[in-house]
Amino acid sequence: MIAYAETQTDRIRALNDAFRQSFVGGRVVVTSGTRSLSDTDRLALFAAVKGFDAFTPDNDPYGEHDFGSVDIAGGKFYWKLDCYDLHCLGHSPNAADPAVTTRVLTIMRAEEY
Repeated sequence: MIAYAETQTDRIRALNDAFRQSFVGGRVVVTSGTRSLSDTDRLALFAAVKGFDAFTPDNDPYGEHDFGSVDIAGGKFYWKLDCYDLHCLGHSPNAADPAVTTRVLTIMRAEEY
């Protein structure tokens, strides 16, 4: 049996997916355009972000699963996941290490980007 060696990118992707799919383990930020949706549409948007799996080399060139777009309530929405240091003062020194990283998921209307 061949042992699988997890790369830094594999670890970042797994951590990003776990946070995005649960909204647990980081911060979720929504823009005013997202907040303006009805409760039903906002919940549908959150479910679409959590369930997003349409990653391609075009929308995920680094393989980290940190960006996507979904269509909800007649509009296009983007989500972007960024990795900051624990105090959100700068980039994480190691996005593969949750002990030194705060993940921030921002959900916005495409026109707010």
